[in-house]
Amino acid sequence: MSLLPHQLELLAPARDAAIGIEAVNHGADAVYIGGPGFGARSSADNTVTDIARLVTHAHRFKSRIFVTLNTILRDDELEPARKLAWQLYDAGVDALIVQDMGLLEIDLPPIQLHASTQCDIRTPEKARFLQDVGFSQIVLARELTLEQITAIRAATSPDRCAIEFFVHGALCVAYSGQCYISAAHTGRSANRGECNQACRLPYQVLDDKGRFVAHDKHVLSMKDNNQSDNMTALVDAGVRSFKIEGRYKDMAYVKNITAHYRTLIDEVIEARQHTDNPLARASSGTTTFTFTPDPNQNFNREFTDYFVNGRQETIGAFDSPKNPGQPIGHVLQTGPNWVELELTSRYTELHNGDGLCYYDLQKELVGLAINRAELISAKKARWRVFPKDALATLKDLRAGVEVNRNRDVQWLRQLEKKSSERRIGVWANLQVLAEAVQLTLTDEDGVSATVQQPFPAAHRQETHDAAAASEQARSQISRLGTTHFSALSTEVTWVKGRFDAVVLPSSLLNTLRREAVEQLETERAIHVTRLPRAAPVEPPAPYPQDTLSYLANVFNQKAYDFYAKHGVKIIAPAYEAVQELGEVSLMITKHCVRFSLSLCPKQAKGVTGVQGFVKAEPLQLVNGKEKLTLRFDCKPCEMHVMGKIKPGVAKQSRQELAAGQNGAPLIFHKTRPPLPFGH
Repeated sequence: MSLLPHQLELLAPARDAAIGIEAVNHGADAVYIGGPGFGARSSADNTVTDIARLVTHAHRFKSRIFVTLNTILRDDELEPARKLAWQLYDAGVDALIVQDMGLLEIDLPPIQLHASTQCDIRTPEKARFLQDVGFSQIVLARELTLEQITAIRAATSPDRCAIEFFVHGALCVAYSGQCYISAAHTGRSANRGECNQACRLPYQVLDDKGRFVAHDKHVLSMKDNNQSDNMTALVDAGVRSFKIEGRYKDMAYVKNITAHYRTLIDEVIEARQHTDNPLARASSGTTTFTFTPDPNQNFNREFTDYFVNGRQETIGAFDSPKNPGQPIGHVLQTGPNWVELELTSRYTELHNGDGLCYYDLQKELVGLAINRAELISAKKARWRVFPKDALATLKDLRAGVEVNRNRDVQWLRQLEKKSSERRIGVWANLQVLAEAVQLTLTDEDGVSATVQQPFPAAHRQETHDAAAASEQARSQISRLGTTHFSALSTEVTWVKGRFDAVVLPSSLLNTLRREAVEQLETERAIHVTRLPRAAPVEPPAPYPQDTLSYLANVFNQKAYDFYAKHGVKIIAPAYEAVQELGEVSLMITKHCVRFSLSLCPKQAKGVTGVQGFVKAEPLQLVNGKEKLTLRFDCKPCEMHVMGKIKPGVAKQSRQELAAGQNGAPLIFHKTRPPLPFGH
């Protein structure tokens, strides 16, 4: 497997190789990145050459590179995907993150496989099955509680399969892999990397009688995930890989959030160092930063820990999907082209280029970019700012309005420069032999390199001051500043002669140090090993169900063969096969709009005068001409967003599918499988 049971892995995202390199430099034990195709972020592709460059850098620190191959594939795409997998393997990639089970039925290289979050892993049975068919790491659904994660860990083997969990970043409101709104409304499938983010739109919410329940609210938009306060609990539940969302995010985000969780994970490791169950980093080296990590500084929709500690009432970003920033003060007065602010702290500074924002009377977020900022009174923390836009365009800006800052230019500029150093600790042993000087470097992973330089006795300048000679040698050998190493200690030993020691020329020591570092780099590269591909159990493990609807995302014959081999009798094609033309679940969520609007029957239970009047009746979402029905499955406490594929979209999707499949339709089920709740 990729992780030993006692190792903790910080897994960072990378939009491109440059960001991936900085993720490693800021402490990532592993980085996930998209290849040139078949990744679930269609505009975050990278060439194999660039990925190979990232692999080389990461492997210096024993960090790993995982490539996303996690879309569902048509039959005609399996062969290109197979070729790409081999190219990535030859480039040194450590694992593929996949969703489509058809890939397990083709000639993949002996590369480790990780089950994508798109696999919708919510139950111990599903997790155990994926372990048994050959996945070494599985990404659990974001909606799980600590108790559910613990149950999945108990049903799987820490020696065979590591549990990965998202700890930070944007949240999809639907169970991953279970959202088809984009496919139904636009023909662009989220399961094929082309989500149109309908969940971030504003909706009118109507009850079953057509009455307004909410007006222009982003009721499907979640706050951003932040598990900073739950790291120890997640470790105890069995999580070993801590994943940061963000393959679309910029360099500053990846640097800052990677550094933040590197700090938190190191604190957990340090706290367990002298216990019966010590923990360790999954890669080499220690990282130092030139800045103080702060998740609030990057784009976020405010934070939630989602369902980890049970259902919460404050998980939604219903007022706006934008970044509201951090409160800094309020408006004192406005002028013809300026706004006077009083800040909450006299230590807060405003800068030219900062971004401010506030809520107008309709609770919509309005942005205010600072063209120029002037300090009026340091004692009273008053500033006059001149916005880039005319004041007449800034709706409802008036005295008393609370103001937030969502872009701190000065803080971001820190991250435009070199902002971290990652060094591998080495022990140096310098020996002065009879006719040579020998230097051995041994790193924290136990890898050693030994080099010698001739140093004839006839050329030596001897001295009685062994302490001074040793200190001079230690100082010279320890100068590893431009390398990836740092000296933990340097030991100097001498061959005894007439004098206690000899003076070692700086040029000789510099040559020894340079050659030893080069040799150690070579030895470390040799010691990088391939992660083993897990073998599936025999006979094939039975799938937990014998019937699969479109929700299983089976989009090619090989995926059908996979499930049939594992005992499934009836298999429907994926939604993208355009065979579900009636109203079906376009999104399944743990988030419940009724609960968030205090209309849940369970909330009303026991409330005098309310119990029995609040029922889980359907609601309707309306955005322009788009209409969706919300149905509530109260037993598992889930919400289904119901809708139909548009006729024009269905026609276009069929044409595209037929062209890709050479006219062959996807028809798998022997009899129609039962549809999910609400049909």
